[in-house]
Amino acid sequence: MPSGLKHKLQVLDNIGRVAENVALVVLFSTMMLLAVGQIVLREVFDTGIVWTEELIKLIVLWLAMVGSIAAARDDRHIRIDALSHVLSDRGKDVVRIIVDLFAAGVCGVLAWYTFEYLLLEKEWGMSVLIETPAWVAHVIVPIAFVLVCYRFLVLVALRVYSMVRGEPLVEPE
Repeated sequence: MPSGLKHKLQVLDNIGRVAENVALVVLFSTMMLLAVGQIVLREVFDTGIVWTEELIKLIVLWLAMVGSIAAARDDRHIRIDALSHVLSDRGKDVVRIIVDLFAAGVCGVLAWYTFEYLLLEKEWGMSVLIETPAWVAHVIVPIAFVLVCYRFLVLVALRVYSMVRGEPLVEPE
């Protein structure tokens, strides 16, 4: 890759990393504060906030989706690695390219259909929490699948590039 393009992609990658890490920390901290706060309110003051449990469930959804983006970013997602012990390094790279292309395709299809579902939620006027449109709370799902698809495609491009150049792949940090 030309060095200018590579530098711009690295800058975008760093921005994405920071945004994902901040989102994970904020979401997890908020979830913990709400859960502990709800326990304290119930046990000490014999009261509670009605919508807290539903908000915590939505935060868990957001955490799972942002976490999946981060896992794909670092190439640390779940993988069944049955062939790595018998294949050569080049064979492993070819298999990883095929598997990552398949995963990108699956994520792309899921992104499309979750977006379609979001449009239905919007059309039906569904709501969560206190009259918050459901599509606003669930918008993370298609966005996450698009970003995971993008991350897989970047990994494929890096693997193909390194194979063509005969250079070892620099694994994501």
